[in-house]
Amino acid sequence: MAFANLNNIFQATDSDFSSLAYDQYRYQLENNPIYRTWTGLTPMPLPDKSITTIPALPVSFFKTHKVITGAFEPDIVFESSGTTGTVNSRHYVRDIGLYERSFTKAFEYFYGSIRNWCILALLPAYLERSGSSLVYMADHLIKKSAHPDSGFYLYNHTELANTLAALEEQKQPTMLIGVTFALLDFVATNPQQLHHTIIVETGGMKGRGKELTRKELHKRLQDGFGVEHIHGEYGMTELMSQAYAKKDGRYYCPPWMKVLVRTEDDPFEVREYGEGLLQIIDLANVYSCSFIATQDMGKVYSDGSFEVFGRVDHADLRGCSLLVV
Repeated sequence: MAFANLNNIFQATDSDFSSLAYDQYRYQLENNPIYRTWTGLTPMPLPDKSITTIPALPVSFFKTHKVITGAFEPDIVFESSGTTGTVNSRHYVRDIGLYERSFTKAFEYFYGSIRNWCILALLPAYLERSGSSLVYMADHLIKKSAHPDSGFYLYNHTELANTLAALEEQKQPTMLIGVTFALLDFVATNPQQLHHTIIVETGGMKGRGKELTRKELHKRLQDGFGVEHIHGEYGMTELMSQAYAKKDGRYYCPPWMKVLVRTEDDPFEVREYGEGLLQIIDLANVYSCSFIATQDMGKVYSDGSFEVFGRVDHADLRGCSLLVV
């Protein structure tokens, strides 16, 4: 059974977001057995249709359960990265076109037409495994940009440095999307002075040496690339949408995505802004689960933007083991 209001997702406004979210809540309650069982263990939403009262599924369920709404054969299965012995998250995507539509519209919402950009991707850890949603997105953006120099880079840093220099000379607007450790490795031996290129870091330092604060990390990248600001992309395997930060690590969502905050000691106390654990509503997640309780600590501002402080120490929300399906 397809979701009737699918075409309305990407036309969401602040005034109708709550109504669209409640439509999806009812749809997923009826058609997603994992979500239905979980909501049976949580307080029921209030009748005022406040988005803060819609139950959110712990993100860890994507590791232990097949989280799907409806019955379908997926177009693709995205899988998170992990270390030996860990269980990876899996996102079963019913319609890859929906994912493409979501990340393309989000990119253009923040950066304008992809055709104006040359897209370079420095994602070695992701390219070396299969099932990465980030690699899929970058590959699609590279192809859609249609610029002859757009492409992926693994460890060929000299080639990347030469490409950046040539694009700078042409004054070509360029976006270098990179996993954090790879960007740091690159500028350590290939410092730049960029004027027409923006750097978008996607995270990814765990197990790669000393953990840096965001301020320390951005200072190194700013100095290495000769840029005033470092941009950021916030996404995850379990989401169909991404948020972007253009400076200072403060992320903004596209109109069909919102971030809420819940207190660490009470997962049912959810607010529209404040500090605590981040909770995400992603309307593009219509065929998995649109309401995700993450394990990221952060701060949500009154304008809907947010910062990420880091991951909580404990692995999962208390109570997850109550669900056996």
